Amino acid sequence: MRKLVLLGAGYGNMRILLRLLNKELPADVEITLIDRTPFHSLKTEFYALAAGTAPDSEVRVALPKHERLHVIEGEILEIELEDKTVLLSNGEAVRYDELVIGLGCEDNYHDVPGAAEYTDSIQTIGKSRNTYKKLQGLGGGATVGIVGAGLSGIELASELRESRPDLKIKLFDRGPRIMKDFPERLSNYVKGWFDKHEVEVISNSNITEVGEKVLYNHEEKIEVDVVVWTAGIQPVKSVLDMDVEKDRGRVVLNQYHQIPNFENVYVVGDNAALPHAPSAQLAEEQAEQIIKVLRLVWNNQPLPAEMPEIKLKGFMGSLGKKQGFAYLADRTVTGRIARLLKSGVLWMYKWHNG
Repeated sequence: MRKLVLLGAGYGNMRILLRLLNKELPADVEITLIDRTPFHSLKTEFYALAAGTAPDSEVRVALPKHERLHVIEGEILEIELEDKTVLLSNGEAVRYDELVIGLGCEDNYHDVPGAAEYTDSIQTIGKSRNTYKKLQGLGGGATVGIVGAGLSGIELASELRESRPDLKIKLFDRGPRIMKDFPERLSNYVKGWFDKHEVEVISNSNITEVGEKVLYNHEEKIEVDVVVWTAGIQPVKSVLDMDVEKDRGRVVLNQYHQIPNFENVYVVGDNAALPHAPSAQLAEEQAEQIIKVLRLVWNNQPLPAEMPEIKLKGFMGSLGKKQGFAYLADRTVTGRIARLLKSGVLWMYKWHNG
């Protein structure tokens, strides 16, 4: 049997499973999925889990079942490209013929002293659960610092405001205005929501050090009770340790999403060096192309001279449960409609994934 091994049950590999586990799966191919949890986690919703506005059950999706799908629950220690083997922390070695690396990412602390030791995270479901416990255990009037005002930081701050109106929330943004790379109308809407709901947005910030219940913005010392870090990501250690060409830690690929010189290995999602910012949507679009390439390879057919350009539709974000914002086809949508759009997309995703 030909062995396709998928590392990580993220958005990219879930799309691959959805497309392959049907009547078109070649009879001589079996699939092994390796992940630290026995379910698919909706990483885009971890902010709600951490804020306490969504239960754990709402950010999990069951893995598909198929007679030729084998699921291994474990931690990936090393990827040995030359030997076509994946080593797990329990000592198990998993062989592959084709490999898709979709291991996601971890926090990038940008060498800020104390950030790794004294901040909480929403990068994994386990870390999000711990952050939830920390945030919900705070007394009234406590101060929460959220470092990073990207989509994750914005959604966490707004959802936390709804679940804990008694907390003081400070959102630290490196830019001169929130969401500075997008139209000013969108930026103003988000900032207006935060002003109305008493979330302090600190622009032009530069966190230089984090200590126990304190952080430093430039030279200013700010006392906080909890700090949540949402200020950047990087590939996981097993990918960083791979001896292949990288761009800012992410793996450089050919147009077929393969690692040059190891064309039986594909990389999908946050670990891939692509001209777009990492996102669930990007991982799924990438996965669609990987599926086409795999089918051609399995049928001994030539690959196309050029792969189509990946085009993204935009993004959607929430501001609590009733308001939101979206940037779709170069158009800005705000308010209740944007929030309903996001809820609808999430519902459809869960429905399509069983």
